[in-house]
Amino acid sequence: FGDQEQGNDGSPVLSSKVGVQGQVFTIVNDESYYYPDLIRGWIQDGDYGSNIAKYTGSTTGTSRNNQVCSSYSPITWQVDRKCHLISASSFDKMCADMKQQRDDMSDDLYAHGAREVVANNIAGNNL
Repeated sequence: FGDQEQGNDGSPVLSSKVGVQGQVFTIVNDESYYYPDLIRGWIQDGDYGSNIAKYTGSTTGTSRNNQVCSSYSPITWQVDRKCHLISASSFDKMCADMKQQRDDMSDDLYAHGAREVVANNIAGNNL
């Protein structure tokens, strides 16, 4: 990693370079809600991506909890506040695109667990 700042576990400090964008969808069998480029990031079209909550947080995953923090923290989160409709074929296309990437994304093609909710006394208050 050269002169890059190291976290407590030896991994590079990426918090100034990494962010998370999230949208929640209801999946429907209606091609009028087809978006072909989910691999490129979240949708910004009409009310998609127009009402965003921004806050600091941590990484996700079951290996982190209220005792074991991520060395990548704090992460800036940007989350769309609305649940949107999207076609099932949009996700079929995204998975096909993921399989075509130079980096192996096979481990991201299935559902993953989520970390436990952060305790209020250690959570940020900057929503």
